[in-house]
Amino acid sequence: MVGVVLWNLPMPVGIEPKAWHLFSIFVSTITAIILKPFPMGTVALMGMLATTLTGVLTLEEGLSGFTKPIIWLVVFVFFIARGFVKTHLGTRVAYCFVCLLGKSSLGLGYGVVLTELVIAPFTPSNSARTGGIMLPIIKSISEALGSTPKNRTERKLGSFLSQVSFNANIITSAMFLTAMAANPIAQALAAKQGVEITWLNWFKAAVVPGCISLIVIPFVLYLIYPPKITHFPEAVGLAKEKLKEMGPMSSKEWTMTGIFFIMLVLWMIGEKSWFEEIVGIAINAPTAALLGLCLLLSVNVIDWRDVLIEHEAWHTLVWLAILVTMSTFLDKFGFIGWFSGSVGGIVNGWPWETAFLTLILAHFYSHYFFASNTAHVCSMYAAFLAVSISVGTPPLLAALVLAFFSSLFSSMTHYGTSAGAVLYAAGYVPLPVWWKNGLIISFINIAIWLGAGGVWWKILGIW
Repeated sequence: MVGVVLWNLPMPVGIEPKAWHLFSIFVSTITAIILKPFPMGTVALMGMLATTLTGVLTLEEGLSGFTKPIIWLVVFVFFIARGFVKTHLGTRVAYCFVCLLGKSSLGLGYGVVLTELVIAPFTPSNSARTGGIMLPIIKSISEALGSTPKNRTERKLGSFLSQVSFNANIITSAMFLTAMAANPIAQALAAKQGVEITWLNWFKAAVVPGCISLIVIPFVLYLIYPPKITHFPEAVGLAKEKLKEMGPMSSKEWTMTGIFFIMLVLWMIGEKSWFEEIVGIAINAPTAALLGLCLLLSVNVIDWRDVLIEHEAWHTLVWLAILVTMSTFLDKFGFIGWFSGSVGGIVNGWPWETAFLTLILAHFYSHYFFASNTAHVCSMYAAFLAVSISVGTPPLLAALVLAFFSSLFSSMTHYGTSAGAVLYAAGYVPLPVWWKNGLIISFINIAIWLGAGGVWWKILGIW
């Protein structure tokens, strides 16, 4: 019904007819994913079928999302995470976590936040950070304390930790220029308009609102989506006993650790120019994950059967690739450009404060149309920055806030960033809850970053 209504609305001027038709199918697909008349993969395939039967996309175009490297990064990290489980390395790490912070679920949540904060500046892929590092830890902690979707005990602890990890990932991605792949793209686009963003001025502007968000958001989640068990009085003793039972690390645990360390180093430096000069090739995050997976298979830490039975990886591949395809072609057909231009036309002549607030909110909530941070930044960042500057917004303020929001807006949906797809596929948080929490968190992050952040930026002289 939603698609039929949108399909028959008057065509906006300046965009291809296919853009409006694809938008109606995209909205219908998202609506069906939320209402769940069928499993998500089935709904996504129906959406792709609708695009091909109506001639909006060819079948080749409809399948193009399956060739995106970022999609395969998500799939690869599922298989890598299985190595943590199979070798029991993930369990060992989880018990160490519990020994340090295991007296309360909130304490464990802040432990996850601290881990994200430490590793984010050195890991320029938020998907790799979530799937390769945080997901195995979260799953292992939750299972160690009796919380698994399989046994329908996910609300005991796992659901809370999953949401905390996801939002910590989003916030730390906004705090560091080197914490997400889209950030350097925003930096380059700002430079083309004469605005210099450095690692240091990015971090200085983000550190205060970012740290406030990292403190506030886990506590908000603790209130609106609390774990069933809030205190674990015997958890520390149990964890120490289990570590003692496990004994020293096995050879396969050491192998898993070594291969993971190789991937971690490549995620940090694989795309650096000096690394490419030394080895003769740049290694991006998906390639590093593929290398790690092949090493795990070659030394028999995991085997091909482990790859085949990782059902959620293949399920995620289907629905995420299709949503990314629709989002990509919405941009190619001119819908996103039309939307950006329309917003710019509306605010022309307004006071810069009001105009900029309107622009950044439009930039933020338009992420419902995107299945990738990078795609959103490439499509809309430059246009919104140009309009912001033209209405009188201080250039550095405009460039930084739009860049920060280009991470923070991913909190709203499970498909807005591939890190969300990884955690959602783990099965700890139902889709309606994910979207409801995401909307609430979006309001809080905006209030923190524009409120406390605005005061901090004034102190720094950014505006």
